[in-house]
Amino acid sequence: MKKLKQIISLLMAVLMLTAVLCGCADGKDSDKTTSPGEEASPGDNVKKSEIVVGIAQDLDDSLDPHKMTAAGTREVLFNVYEGLVKPDSDGNLVPAVAESYTINEETGDEFTFALRQGVKFHDGSTVTVGDIVYSISRAAGLDTGEPLISALAIISDVSATDDSTIVVKTSVPNIELIALIASAYIIPENSAEDGTLAGTGPFKFSSRSPQENFIIERFDDYWGEKAYLEKVTYKIFENAEAILMALKGGAVDLCAHLTSSQAAELSGFTILEGTMNLVQALYLNNNVAPLNDVRVRQAISYAVDKQDIMDFIADGHGTAIGSSMYPAFSKYFLDELTDYYATDIDKAKSLLAEAGYENGFDLEITVPGNYQPHIDTATVLVEQLAKIGIRCKIKTVEWETWKEDTYGARNYQATVCGFDASTLTASALLSRFVSTNPKNISYFSNEEYDEVYAKASTATNEAEQTELYKRLETILTEQAANAYIQDMCDLVAVADGIVGYEFYPLYVIDMSKIRYE
Repeated sequence: MKKLKQIISLLMAVLMLTAVLCGCADGKDSDKTTSPGEEASPGDNVKKSEIVVGIAQDLDDSLDPHKMTAAGTREVLFNVYEGLVKPDSDGNLVPAVAESYTINEETGDEFTFALRQGVKFHDGSTVTVGDIVYSISRAAGLDTGEPLISALAIISDVSATDDSTIVVKTSVPNIELIALIASAYIIPENSAEDGTLAGTGPFKFSSRSPQENFIIERFDDYWGEKAYLEKVTYKIFENAEAILMALKGGAVDLCAHLTSSQAAELSGFTILEGTMNLVQALYLNNNVAPLNDVRVRQAISYAVDKQDIMDFIADGHGTAIGSSMYPAFSKYFLDELTDYYATDIDKAKSLLAEAGYENGFDLEITVPGNYQPHIDTATVLVEQLAKIGIRCKIKTVEWETWKEDTYGARNYQATVCGFDASTLTASALLSRFVSTNPKNISYFSNEEYDEVYAKASTATNEAEQTELYKRLETILTEQAANAYIQDMCDLVAVADGIVGYEFYPLYVIDMSKIRYE
């Protein structure tokens, strides 16, 4: 059987090479060829190209870019929608729909954007200042009083001073506004009301089959560098084993967020290594007993061996963390918090006894079944917590169930998952633990934390704000809001012959740079 597979693989390789040498793809002649020595550029139709990307969850039911909740949805729609500015692979915010911007440094509450001329929506219409005013106002909830993107609640006014200039004002000074506004994706005016949402990104929406696939196609009227690929099919696998089988069978060309054991089983792929830019933790419901006792949460933190977890799921790769911040945010990241709870079984048992749980207790850990790294992490945690008498049971649920019941309704005891910084700001990671935030999955409530966050969010001095953010991280650690583990190693399988994958300092995959060699 093995020999037969080798023969088949060899025949397929020969056929593919023949197709390339003939200048054909998908059985059709190329529309364009290059002369000897002429270098192909993005968008050149040298080779009609399509790839299939395996993803572990379906996109949010609504493809409304202002209502996205899942990191996996943002990872995909990053290719379809753009804001006035957007991040590059180095983490810099670069002009997108806006050509440039200025900040009123005296007040820190007024931001002026110059519209890039000739930007097209995927429906063929040209972006106007009216579209921008509508998009930002909608995201900030200026008309309804209920912002669709909570971080934009500070925006108090959006107006057009002429046909190419937008002025955004905030209710209080906020030096992070430029990064925050990147999440206010620009859509046609009033398009949300009739459901005809269109973006300005390098790819446009093509079709969708819920729980099966999501397809995007190259947008040839894109204002910037055109994408190389003509079509990208995101194939949805709600089961980690199914993704692995699809990769092995050649049905998937690219898949991120694999474990080391999954990657080790693959041949015909280049395995790239980066970081996921996620805060992975054992998130604890501080609102239920006995997790509402800080001593119990601290005991759990002392029982966790982070290196043991990284050894098990990624052959030791990954970066240990000690709070709700990952290393990509270098100026905020506090390395000293990483070992705040150095593994100490005796200390953990002592804290449990002090809290009245010398015989331990039962704990249910809910895990989304489509993310093998989280499942593997929970498996190790069961063994580690057993050493201090905590009897854990893993409850594996489908992604939609986890999103609705665990994340949305906060109906759980403990869960293993990861949170990203959707806006490339420290506040994106820290605001979720403000006691009044409905996205506060842990029900963490601390008066000092709320007060410090309020000061940080209105700080006009960057150094002062940085110190306030560091204090927030420290409070989360001291109070053991959750048992923080790591920024996971991101192993990405890319089929041989495909190049251009770049790691970003946030949870996205930029498909516009990916191409066939």
